[in-house]
Amino acid sequence: MRHNKKFNHLGRKSAHRKAMLANMASSLIMHKRISTTVAKAKALRMYVEPLITKSKNDTTHSRRTVFSYLKDKYAVAELFREVAVKVGTRPGGYTRILKTGTRLGDNADMCIIELVDFNTTYVKEEAKPAAKKTRRAGGAKAKKDEVKSEAPKAAKTDAPEANTETNTDEKSE
Repeated sequence: MRHNKKFNHLGRKSAHRKAMLANMASSLIMHKRISTTVAKAKALRMYVEPLITKSKNDTTHSRRTVFSYLKDKYAVAELFREVAVKVGTRPGGYTRILKTGTRLGDNADMCIIELVDFNTTYVKEEAKPAAKKTRRAGGAKAKKDEVKSEAPKAAKTDAPEANTETNTDEKSE
């Protein structure tokens, strides 16, 4: 009986499955996004999210524990240096699975699994003040607009002169 045995075996023996998940987790940490089947992505999510949670606490013990799962010192270094810093405030849900359709050869459901904080498409950035947009050919006009905006500050008598200049420019064009 298989009571309470809920993880997907993925049609592999345990050693093959552990090695495959370790390689996929290392690739996900290094590249921040990988393409795989939906079943493998769901198994990978269960495998890698506890490791990311453990990486928030940067101690020698947690580094050794994560290394025992990943077996790649470069991936461990990347996880503790870059990934843990970005996900430090997030309470969980570090990965996102985006379904992409089916594979041509065997019609397997394919997807992209990615680290949530490293995809800038979905991240809302702080609103920055937009730069003043001008036409490409309007360099001279933009300077005259600046003169107009400064003219009312200087004196009221200069304002009619600025208007006459614009009228002559309009006639010449």
